[in-house]
Amino acid sequence: MSEHAYRDAGVDIDLEAAAVKALIGQLSFRRQGSYPMLGKVGHFAGLIDFGPVALALAVDGVGTKMLIADHQQNWKTVGIDCIAMNVNDLYVMNLEPIAFVDYIATDRLSLEKMTEIGIGLNEGARQANMNIVGGETASLAGLVNGLDLAGACLGVQQKERIISGEAIRPGDLVIGVPSTGVHSNGLSLARRIAETHDGYDQEIRPGRTLGEELLTPTRIYAEVPAITAAHEVHGMCHITGGGLLNFTRLSRFGIAITDPLPPQQVFTWLQETGEVSEVEMYRTFNMGMGYALVIPPDAADGVVRDLPGSKIVGSCTEEAKITLCGTEIR
Repeated sequence: MSEHAYRDAGVDIDLEAAAVKALIGQLSFRRQGSYPMLGKVGHFAGLIDFGPVALALAVDGVGTKMLIADHQQNWKTVGIDCIAMNVNDLYVMNLEPIAFVDYIATDRLSLEKMTEIGIGLNEGARQANMNIVGGETASLAGLVNGLDLAGACLGVQQKERIISGEAIRPGDLVIGVPSTGVHSNGLSLARRIAETHDGYDQEIRPGRTLGEELLTPTRIYAEVPAITAAHEVHGMCHITGGGLLNFTRLSRFGIAITDPLPPQQVFTWLQETGEVSEVEMYRTFNMGMGYALVIPPDAADGVVRDLPGSKIVGSCTEEAKITLCGTEIR
């Protein structure tokens, strides 16, 4: 039994999945007339039929990483996280992000926070080559305690170039792409471990404190469109909250991770300090692999060559389960 688990930190992945399923179960209405919805609710982004192209919408936020930014009094990179969590969900379906709107809910406005958040949003937009076209700020004292940063992203793609995961077949290979660290998921568990084991100021690797490591911004995988243009790709996955369980969103087949990417030092510290089981770590965090591509075997050499730091980490299996070195993640 691990000392710390995501559920104990206030995030029950299984309950969250059931709650989302309950909500989606009520969304039966479909627009009549032109511009219907494409596909089903539940993939990484929602699609709208717009003639020869599909428009796509994704929405996400920074989550409790904002509390770490507050502790460190540093909000300059959380805007990158906000954009990354959205555009990476679009890249998964080979969609090009083109426009973004942010939403800030706070109990009290701070010019310093707003300025620094704007710095990060602008840098994230630059990395993703995307316009920030507007947003909303709401002062919600009594409802919100602190500041919550979220946003929604618009993407576009020719319909025949969308990658949904339907082409995935057993025998396909999984290419793992490194993360920059924890990204913007699992921070409730990371915070619980930090706050019960001497806080954020301890040095966990030379010259870097835990707080600084946890604030490392989420990687924006802007190189993905060039990869899909040059190589055959059957499916892609953004490894966010839920860790390896995100692969269940791609197809009816399973994924066997047999040679995972090495986790960064911050994950080792969290696991050892919090006495967290390996299965719990891989169902909570990205564990060093922030993004993955599912490809036919004959495309592997080219994809690995064109994605520095990537490697083959596993394969697609007939049996519909997610395993890590033979152990099922569920």
